[in-house]
Amino acid sequence: MTNQIIIDEIREDEKEQVRNLLVKSYQQYEHSYKDPEVWKWYLENIQASVDNPDVDKILVAKSNQDILGSLQLFQSSEKAYARPELEIFSPIIRLLGVHPEARGRGVAQELLKASVAYAKELGATSLYLHSSDKMHKAIRLYEWFGFKRDQTKEFQNQEILVKCFRFDL
Repeated sequence: MTNQIIIDEIREDEKEQVRNLLVKSYQQYEHSYKDPEVWKWYLENIQASVDNPDVDKILVAKSNQDILGSLQLFQSSEKAYARPELEIFSPIIRLLGVHPEARGRGVAQELLKASVAYAKELGATSLYLHSSDKMHKAIRLYEWFGFKRDQTKEFQNQEILVKCFRFDL
């Protein structure tokens, strides 16, 4: 089957491809940033995230040799956001991105399933992620998948409410 999606850990030689995928994936949000400098800073941070020493694991979704999507997993809110006060000591998903040309093929679902399996392997009782209202399609997917809102783990990032979603294992 040529369209089969395989989930694997990122290899060193795939990092540049994942950086490019993340930029293409998040490009759709550029219009929601009033200040072009803030948008530029956001993109630079997304690209640098691939080399973040605090990331526990980066998963990639592949079909043949093409990387269609990726996400990053962290062990705690301190590692993920430098926010120990959130007191999340379970895996956290960050920067889930799917290439625009690969959307609608179940790529994000496969990445989420692999994240759930990984969290279970670790013996975690929950899996977390954060998002904002800018990403309303992503939030619909998370809720459809079974994530529930957890307002106790939310925070403000400048004027943006960063909403928390928890998947109980």
